Amino acid sequence: MSGVTDLDGLRRALAENAGEPEGPARNARAEQLLAEAERLDVPLAVIEALGHLLRVYRYSSETDRMFVPFARLLRMWDERPGDFDEEETDALHWFFKWMSAGMLDQPHVPLAAVEKWLGEMEHRYRLAGHSERAVRSAEFRVAAHVGDLARAERAYAAWLAADRDRMADCHACELRAQGDWQALCGRDGRALELWRPVLDGELACAHEPHGVLAASLAPLLRLGRVEEARAHHLRGFRLVRSMESMRGAYADHVEFCALTGNEARGLELLAERPAYFTDTGHPRSRLEFLAVVALLMDRLTVLGLGGRRVPGPAGRTWTARELAGHARAEAVELAGRFDRRNGTSSVGDRIRARMDRCPLVERLPLGVRAARTATAPVAAPVPPAGEEPREAAPGTAEGAPEGAAGPGLPALLAEARRLSDTLRPHALEAWAAVARAAPDGAALDARGRAELADHEAMGLGAEGIALFERAARLYAEAGDPGEALAARARGAYVRALAGEVDAALAMVTGLYDEVLALYADEGTGVRQTASVVTSRARVLLRRVHEDAAANGAAPGGDVVAEAEAAAREVLALVEGHGGDDVRPAARAAEARGMLAELAGLRGDEARAAELFRRAAAAYVAAGLPWFAVEYEAQVAALAHRAGDPAAAERALRAALEHGGPYLEPVGRAQLHLQLAEVLGGRDAAGEAARHALEAAHWADEAGEGATLGVWARQQLGGFLLREARYAEAAEVLESALADLSAGTHGDGAVVQTRWWLGDCLGELGEHRAAAEHRLKAADIARHWPEQQDHATLAHLAAESLDQAGLVDEADRAYVRAGDLWRALGNAAFLARSLRARAWLAARGGSGARDARALMARAVRECETALAAADPVARAELTEELGGTHRQFAELLAGSASAEAEDPAIRAAFEEALEQMTRAAAVFAALGPAGLHDRTGAELGAGWLEADLGRPARAVARARAVLTAYAGADDGDETVRARRAEATQMLDAARDEEDGQGDGERAGAPAG
Repeated sequence: MSGVTDLDGLRRALAENAGEPEGPARNARAEQLLAEAERLDVPLAVIEALGHLLRVYRYSSETDRMFVPFARLLRMWDERPGDFDEEETDALHWFFKWMSAGMLDQPHVPLAAVEKWLGEMEHRYRLAGHSERAVRSAEFRVAAHVGDLARAERAYAAWLAADRDRMADCHACELRAQGDWQALCGRDGRALELWRPVLDGELACAHEPHGVLAASLAPLLRLGRVEEARAHHLRGFRLVRSMESMRGAYADHVEFCALTGNEARGLELLAERPAYFTDTGHPRSRLEFLAVVALLMDRLTVLGLGGRRVPGPAGRTWTARELAGHARAEAVELAGRFDRRNGTSSVGDRIRARMDRCPLVERLPLGVRAARTATAPVAAPVPPAGEEPREAAPGTAEGAPEGAAGPGLPALLAEARRLSDTLRPHALEAWAAVARAAPDGAALDARGRAELADHEAMGLGAEGIALFERAARLYAEAGDPGEALAARARGAYVRALAGEVDAALAMVTGLYDEVLALYADEGTGVRQTASVVTSRARVLLRRVHEDAAANGAAPGGDVVAEAEAAAREVLALVEGHGGDDVRPAARAAEARGMLAELAGLRGDEARAAELFRRAAAAYVAAGLPWFAVEYEAQVAALAHRAGDPAAAERALRAALEHGGPYLEPVGRAQLHLQLAEVLGGRDAAGEAARHALEAAHWADEAGEGATLGVWARQQLGGFLLREARYAEAAEVLESALADLSAGTHGDGAVVQTRWWLGDCLGELGEHRAAAEHRLKAADIARHWPEQQDHATLAHLAAESLDQAGLVDEADRAYVRAGDLWRALGNAAFLARSLRARAWLAARGGSGARDARALMARAVRECETALAAADPVARAELTEELGGTHRQFAELLAGSASAEAEDPAIRAAFEEALEQMTRAAAVFAALGPAGLHDRTGAELGAGWLEADLGRPARAVARARAVLTAYAGADDGDETVRARRAEATQMLDAARDEEDGQGDGERAGAPAG
C-alpha cells in the first residue's frame, strides 16, 4: 500500500510514478494508484488517476490497453462533466488524438471505426471551441496510412492552415510528422528543412528530438550527408535507448546500421531490446522493427554470415539466415493484416521496399567499438626501410588474379615480372597467383622457378632463408650468377633480422666481394650488384642497432662509420643509372634513409630529418610514393621531438597521401591518430576528431579495436567534447571505457576518460551518472603522489551530486574536496567548496545557521590566505574574497524570508547589505580589472538599500554605477546591462521617494 489518503497525496504519488522509466513496472503502479483513487470516493481523484493510467499505457509497450481507461473517462464526462476541472477537461480532449492514432495502429480495429471516431473527435472539438488543426492532423495520418495520397495532401494543407491552439501537438512533434510526410514523398531535403528547428535544439519535448534524429538518418544518407547521419545516430540512440515506447525510432537506428556497413552494431542494438521482437501492444511499431530486422539479417547473409548466431525472439537460438526468414514472414503477415483492414496495399508495399533496401554507404565509421562482420580487404603493407627486401613491394588490397579463373600462366608470369620490375605494391600477390597456376614450378623454366622461390621467400621472413638459397641455385642454373648472389644476400639480411647479425655479416661480406669481382669482369649488371651492396649496408645498419641496444647508449663510432660508408657506396654505385628502371632510384632513396637513421643514432636529429625528407622525396620522384611513408613518419617523429608541430603535421599528411590505398590498416590507424594529436595540439579539434575517427575505424579493421582502437576512441571523445558535441562524445567515451583497464592502458587513461565522460554527461543533464564517473576517477587519482587531479575530481563530483539533488552526498564530496584543497594550499578552491556547502545547507535540513557559519569560514579562509599571498596570487584571492562576500550577502537576503519576525528580516537585510558593501570595496581594490564585479556588487547593495526603505542611498549607488561607466563602450554587453539596471534602480527609487512624499503630505495638518 502506498498510504494515499487524500487527493494531494494521490497527486504526489502520480507525479512520482510519472517520473519513473517507461515500462510494465510503471504501468502496474498506475493501476494500483487508480484502485487507491477509487477508495477515496472523490470523482476528480479517479479522473486524474485514469488520465495518468492512460498516459503511461500510451508511452509503453502496452499501448493497446489505453482504450479502456479512455472509454471510462469519456463516460464520466458525458454523465457528469462538472466533475472535471479545467486541466482534466483539456486532457480528455487531448486524449482524443491518441485514440484516433491508437486505433489506426491496431489492425484489428476496422477502418470504418477509425473514421467514425475521427468524426466524433471533430464534433467534440467543435463543441469545445477548439481549432480544427488537431482534427485535420489526425485525418492526414489516416489518409497517409491507407495510401490515399489525394486526401492526405488536402488534409495536410488544411492542417497547416488551421490555427494552432492548446489542442495542437507541440511544434516539435508537428514538425516531426510533417517531415515524415515529405520524406515519404521523396522530398528528403524539404524534410530536413522542416526538422531543422528540432535538430538545432530550438524546439523540444519529451520525445523530440529523439524521433526526428532517428527519422533523419535515412534521408541524410540518401543525400550523401553521412557526417550528419553519423552524428544523429550517436546523439539520437542515447535518447531512445531507455524509452520503451520508441520502438519505431529504435528501428530507424537499426536500419541505419544495416545501411552503413555497421551490421555488428546493429546486432548489439537488437541484443539490448529482446522484448521488441515479441511485444504486441503496438503492432505498427512492431511491423517497422521486424522489417529492419529482416533487412539486417539479409545483409549478414549476403556477407556470408548467414550461419552466425544472432539475437532473436526468446525461446530458441537463431542464425542470421533463420531470423531473416522469420522476421520477413512475420512482417509480411502483419503488413497484410493492415492492408486487409485498409483495403489497399500501401503498408505492405512500403514494408517490402524497406526490407529490400540496399546499403547506402559501404562502411561508415562511427567511432564506437564494433567487430567486423565481413572480411576487410587487406591493404599492402609498406615496410620500414631496411626491414624487408626491396626487390618487390608487398601486396595490395586489389589482390591478384586467381590462376584457375583468370589469365593463363604466360600472362600471369608476364604481369608478375612487370610488377616486380617496377616495384609495384601488389607484386607478391601476382607471384602468388603464378604459384597457384604452376604448382611446384611446373611448366616454368629455371629462371621462372627461381623468381617464384625468390618472391615466396620475401613474404616468409626468417622461414624464407632456405627458399632464398633455392632461388640462388635456380638463378645460377638459369645462367644469372649476379642474381644468385643477390638472392643469397637477401637471405643474409633476413638472417640478421632474426638476430644472427655476425653470421649474416660474415656471409654478406663474402657475397659482396664476389659480386664486386663479377661486376668488374662485366659478369653481372648494376641491378644485381646494387642489390648485394644494399643488403650489406642493411646488415651493417642492423649491427649498429644491436650495438646500441647492447651498450644501452649511442653505438660505437667504428660500426657507425662502416655502416655510413656502406650506404654511401650504394649511392655511388647507382648514381647515373636508371633510365626506365626505377630500382636504382629506389636504392638511392633507401641509402639516404639509412644515412638519416645513422645521423639520428649519432644524435644529429636535424640532419636526420633533412635526409629522411630527401629520401622520401626521391621515392616520390621515382613514382614510388608508398615507400616514402615510413620516412615521412620518421620526419614527423623528429619534428615532434624538436617542438615543431607544423613540420610534424606536414609530414603526417604526406605519409597518408603517399600511402594511399597501400597502407596496412594498422599503419593507417597510427598515422591518423598521430595527426589527430598534432591537430588537437593546435586547437583544430574538428579536424582532429575526423582523423581520430579514421584511426578508430582502421584500428577496428586491423583487429586492434581493444588496443590501438581504444586510444583512438578516447582521443575522439575528447575532441568531440571540445567541439561541444556532448552526446556523440559520451557514446564514444563509453565505448572506449568498455575496453580500457588500468593494467593495460594505465590508470591515467582511465581517469582522463571518466573525467571527460563526466563532463559530457553533466552537459547532457545526466548528473547522477556524471557524479559516478567523477567519483570513480577520483578514487583512482587519490593514490597518485600529486593530488591536484584528485581534488578537482572530488569537487566536480560534488557539483554533479548537487545538481542531481543528492544533497547529503554532495556535502560529503565537498568536504573531501575542501580537505584536499587545504592540503594543497589552494585557498581559492577551498573557499569555493565552503561556499557550495553553505548553499547546500541553506537548501537542506541544517538551515540558515549552518549556512552562515560555512560562508563566514569561507571569508576567513580567503582573508588569511590573502594576508600571506605573493603579488601573483593576490589578484585571484582578492577576486575570490569579493565573490565570497557577495554570495554571503545573497545567502543572507535569500534566507531572510524564512525568518519568523519582521525585525529579524530587517536584521538579515542589514547584514546582507554589510556583506555586499564589503564585496564592492574588495572588488574596487582590483582597479579596472574588477570594474564589472564592483558595479554588480554596488547594484546588489542598492537593491538592499531600497528593500530597507532607503531610496536616497539606492539612488546614490545607482548614480555611482552610471558614473563608473561614463564614456564606456556601449557595445560591451555587461556595460549595457549595468547601465540598464542602474537606470531601473533610479526609476524605482524615485517612485519610492515620491510615494513617501505623498504619504507625508497626506498626513500633514490642513492649512
